[in-house]
Amino acid sequence: MNILFAFADDWGRYASIYAEHEGPDSINKLISTPSFDRIAREGALFMNASVPAPSCTPCRSSLLSGQYFWQTGLGAILLGAVWDETIPTYPLELEKNGYHIGHTYKVWSPGKTANAPYGGKRTAYVTGGANFGKFSHHATKRAQEIGIEAAKRELLDEVRMNFDSFMESRPEGKPFCYWWGPTNTHRTWEQGSGKALWGLNPDDLMGRLPAFLPDVPEVREDVCDYLGECQALDTGLGIILQRLEELGELDETLIVVSGDHGIPGMPRGKCNLYNIGCEVALAMRWPGHIQPGRIIDDFVNLMDLAPTFLEAAGMPVPESMTGRSLLPVLLSEISGQVDPGRTFVVTGRERHVSSARKGELPYPQRAIRTEEYLYIINFEPDRWPMGAPRGLDNPNTVPPSYEDLHWKTGVAYAEMDASPTKAWMIHHRNEEEIKPLFRLGFGKRPYEELYDLRKDPFYMENVADRPEYSDIKKKLNVELMEVLHKQQDPRVTENPCRFEHAPYAGPLQAFQR
Repeated sequence: MNILFAFADDWGRYASIYAEHEGPDSINKLISTPSFDRIAREGALFMNASVPAPSCTPCRSSLLSGQYFWQTGLGAILLGAVWDETIPTYPLELEKNGYHIGHTYKVWSPGKTANAPYGGKRTAYVTGGANFGKFSHHATKRAQEIGIEAAKRELLDEVRMNFDSFMESRPEGKPFCYWWGPTNTHRTWEQGSGKALWGLNPDDLMGRLPAFLPDVPEVREDVCDYLGECQALDTGLGIILQRLEELGELDETLIVVSGDHGIPGMPRGKCNLYNIGCEVALAMRWPGHIQPGRIIDDFVNLMDLAPTFLEAAGMPVPESMTGRSLLPVLLSEISGQVDPGRTFVVTGRERHVSSARKGELPYPQRAIRTEEYLYIINFEPDRWPMGAPRGLDNPNTVPPSYEDLHWKTGVAYAEMDASPTKAWMIHHRNEEEIKPLFRLGFGKRPYEELYDLRKDPFYMENVADRPEYSDIKKKLNVELMEVLHKQQDPRVTENPCRFEHAPYAGPLQAFQR
């Protein structure tokens, strides 16, 4: 059995097949992702897949090692991360047991040593290049010379060449494990590319944006450009599926497709424990094992994939992997809720951008998400969740230029990627109808947040202090703390907590000494 894992950077739950399970205002009605949809229709589609942390490196540390991010040492943070090579990871375990492994584009970075949990440069295959990661920028520039379709074809040829180089280096008779990690859904994108390259109309998003985003042309265009990048990664995935089919390997391969967290550069998205930050697309295809057309409602943490891959390959799972294999769920023939124990997921984060706050401190959060509720603990509510405002909490402060806020993440609120949406909201933050949205996205937060998702699907109203929710809040707190203590989360088991001190906090120079 072979394993193909396609794992896109900053790709939330955006695929056209999800529109069939969402309301009439679904954003997913506007896009077409035939490759992902094929995997789902010929296998299983997961409705409640979440990342362990909505930050690239911690999420990937967790996924590769099959345990919560706080159990991966310095892999628990973004900038300043250093990989502990004593931690078993599923690709290296597979390699020890005879698999040919390889990766293209991003696996584990920007930590040191780059992509160490996957063998580093030794297992990298980029002979065709790495322009796909800047898809809209590259295609827009090349289209001026050779036309849009030819420009896209160049990038798809790159995907094919990289995958072919991996397959050609495969020793005869060996199963393979390949990681395709496109980064084009990560900022930045060419403004207007959703329409120019993919024919998507920003105005079709009117009335479809989450309630915490202003429904204005600038934001709609920004989201539209992101959706274009989602379609681009799907076309790249299609190239790999085509090559597997041509090689006669498609039906001999377990295919898993997902992303490392939600949309970047948007309030409440990436770097947040709200649904839009943590929910991701997930589909799996494995002929002869997964019944086609299954819809799975179980709550899944992506760290469960590591033990799943090993068990599917018939290999022992290291004791360090605290994630739970999905194999029993995959081999079941039923849809809906398969495992009665998978009714919630625990997420969290520590430090993302090191310079976001004074003292290079993290913004520590943990959350538990169920079908009906989202409960969040903000352990340091006096800190700015999106990073220091650089004076922008004062309505009289003149903001940086649109240009700077569009392209330079560090000028203010550095935990939110630079974007046109960020620029627009900061420049319009004093308008009466925008003030409450700006506070939700950029302001400080209380120690506890609780959202009743049945009544409030966009988590706009915190009900943590309402008496009628006291029993629910207490129950969720107990369940969350039980997991954190059982899995030895330093945030609740250590005093002082390691994440508040070097090398987990403080200047990056501390990591080099």
